[in-house]
Amino acid sequence: MSTQTFAAARSKGKPFEIIQPATTYTGAAIKPLIKGLPKITQSLCPECLKIIEAVEFEENGKVVMEKTCPEHGEFKDTIWSDVKLYLKMEDWNFGDNRGLTNPTVTDAKECPTDCGLCSMHTSHSALANLDLTNRCNLTCPICFANANASGYLYEPSLEQVKQMMLNLRAQQPVAGRIIQFSGGEPTIYPHFLDAVRFAKEVGFSHVQIATNGIRLTNLEFAQQCKEAGLHTLYLQLDGVSDDVYMRTRGEALWEKKLKVIENCKKADLKIVFVPTVVKGLNDHQVGDILRLALDNIEVLSGISYQPVAFTGRIARHELEEKRYTLTDLAKDISEQTGMTDTYEDWFPLSCVTPFSKLISALRGSETTTLTSHPHCAIGTYFFVDRNKHGIPVTRFIDVGSMLKDMDLLARKAGTATFKFYTKMQAWNSLRKHFHEDRAPQGLTFTKFLQTLQGMTDKRYGRGSSEKEGFTYKTLMVAGMHFMDSYNYDVERVKRCLIHYAAPDGKIYPFCTYNSGPCYREKIEKTYSIPFESQEPLRALDTAAACGCGSCGSAK
Repeated sequence: MSTQTFAAARSKGKPFEIIQPATTYTGAAIKPLIKGLPKITQSLCPECLKIIEAVEFEENGKVVMEKTCPEHGEFKDTIWSDVKLYLKMEDWNFGDNRGLTNPTVTDAKECPTDCGLCSMHTSHSALANLDLTNRCNLTCPICFANANASGYLYEPSLEQVKQMMLNLRAQQPVAGRIIQFSGGEPTIYPHFLDAVRFAKEVGFSHVQIATNGIRLTNLEFAQQCKEAGLHTLYLQLDGVSDDVYMRTRGEALWEKKLKVIENCKKADLKIVFVPTVVKGLNDHQVGDILRLALDNIEVLSGISYQPVAFTGRIARHELEEKRYTLTDLAKDISEQTGMTDTYEDWFPLSCVTPFSKLISALRGSETTTLTSHPHCAIGTYFFVDRNKHGIPVTRFIDVGSMLKDMDLLARKAGTATFKFYTKMQAWNSLRKHFHEDRAPQGLTFTKFLQTLQGMTDKRYGRGSSEKEGFTYKTLMVAGMHFMDSYNYDVERVKRCLIHYAAPDGKIYPFCTYNSGPCYREKIEKTYSIPFESQEPLRALDTAAACGCGSCGSAK
């Protein structure tokens, strides 16, 4: 193992050292994260998709990617609209993971060409998507998963679906634990409930669907989903008024969204809102979406804002007008709600790595670790009091110093000096970072630890334990910006932890499946049948495009 100096923002004293592995489990060299600007990385030509060199640099306070294809010329795109936040995200990186001990592609030489997951990949599947169909009951203008437009029907058999789930569960050293059925619209798959039941049977701890919610407006169906083993809806929710839905989804859906929320309360299902955000279209409502989530906190567990990714060709001026970055999201939420501070409250998703490391050390076995690239996702955690007021965790926890202490505790586990610690003593050593006088009403340090426990152990995070108040109400507010060929960064691909299972037996990173090489198209064509050869589909099933909101993409 090699070490890499970690000079975290707001750090005091000597620099903090992170543990950076030199290779994956199968021996491929891991290139440590390059920090600062300017920097050189590998990207793609948006026209021919050849791997080309790209430069990231600061320009007028923004972070810009510029690249030149010998055949198709120069391309330029804003990847973060605020350089200060861009650099802060890099400061809260705690090192890479080592991938899988059993990757499907064992002799990979080039990313993203040799994909599926390969020996060069540094993460395991934190969230695995499984497309059940490319049919849908909406015709969204901003989606790529489209049966009618593609001219073929992709709908794997139940046996293929089961095998894909078993492939995810077979990952080592950490088996796939969270599965998301997607599409198209997964709820119109003929064997949808059977697939949910099987996911529960084979040990997935969390089963969710990326859905437009239309079928969940039927309470009986929502209850059937719960009984089958469904936990969470990743619910497409682009705004809080029908003028937004008319532009993003082609029809008025606002009342249906409210009906889904009410039915999930009755059926005891959880919801994560998934807004696809386009600058100039619905970015003015990101704050309203947060307020809606807090108003319905009894059923909401999070929001995953997804800035639109452009999977087709787009003119430069249109790209500049519509590009919405994670920095824009942080600023808009802060300005529209006053609940967050743009620079203090937002951290990369990967900052929680020390938490997972400590849990793994105390349990003596590896657990899911979110070692994504620090520029893939940002977020903050709200603790929500009985009056439904959300307070960012940064208000009462010294987040940075606590994370560093967690990382150090994880390293000490198993050493002679640590063996006298009990698990509770280890957690209690973090008490100095907790400020009860600034915490929301009723949140003690003990309750805070119980809430952390509930996030990782669903026996305490849901069901009777949750209802009895073992945990405190929380709301994850995050932004995930999936790449397109204009802002593609191969270093992000290697660290991707949101994956797709496919019927060819391979597992693909999100940003190679849906963009870049776009393995989705190759897989669907291989395992599909011509759409025009089918019997006419029922009225429910004839619409063209995915309404799930999970893709965050536009053609």
